[in-house]
Amino acid sequence: MRLSALLALASKVTLPRDYRYGMSRPGSLADKRKNPPGTRRRRVAVEPVSDEEWHLFCGDRVEVLEGKDAGKQGKVVQVIRQRNWVVLEGLNTHYRYVGKTVDSRGTMIPSEAPLLHRQVKLVDPVDRKPTDVEWRFTEAGERVRVSTRSGRIIPKPEFPRADGIVPETWTDGPKDTSVEDALERTYVPRLKTLEEEPPRSRPPLLQTPRESQEFPHTRLLDRHLNPAHRFLGLKEGASVLTL
Repeated sequence: MRLSALLALASKVTLPRDYRYGMSRPGSLADKRKNPPGTRRRRVAVEPVSDEEWHLFCGDRVEVLEGKDAGKQGKVVQVIRQRNWVVLEGLNTHYRYVGKTVDSRGTMIPSEAPLLHRQVKLVDPVDRKPTDVEWRFTEAGERVRVSTRSGRIIPKPEFPRADGIVPETWTDGPKDTSVEDALERTYVPRLKTLEEEPPRSRPPLLQTPRESQEFPHTRLLDRHLNPAHRFLGLKEGASVLTL
């Protein structure tokens, strides 16, 4: 398991119960401006679609059925399952201003608006036309999407992540922690007191008389054996460095 995956689990954002999902990533600055803490926004009714029925993924080629770009085909670049939204590259765009100041109105840039999953359809790779799909199982037991018109399997695209890594093709390097090492159980609980536990393997910091002359700001204390020294495993007459 890669370290980035463990850090992602640790930094997972805890969202309130009435949180409204939008185009911004949860926890980002843009999302905090739209969902400031302490405010409650009106809940939005979303059509329930189970994970088994959802069939649109990033990288799919779809055709728009409604709106000003009806009939055009584009690539899915973002999927927001909590709102049943898909964002297409360069389609269903609107213009907005960024970088507004007192003296300047900013720069006008195009921005893609989301579409509902019912407003798009997957493109059949056989004839490049929109088609309905259904989930089926192959002889090997793999769950795939099949076009209802041509019977052609529409494979899931390998959409790269923001860091350019494709999980299906990733190979661990020499500095990556393997899954077996990450899941290995190395701690064994014991019902022993502090006196019953064996001493630590790391030896105490000792100093020779020659080193004490080189560092006059330290002083050596010769102590007789006591329970603390006996726990550390020191011998009688050993010198313990104290600052």
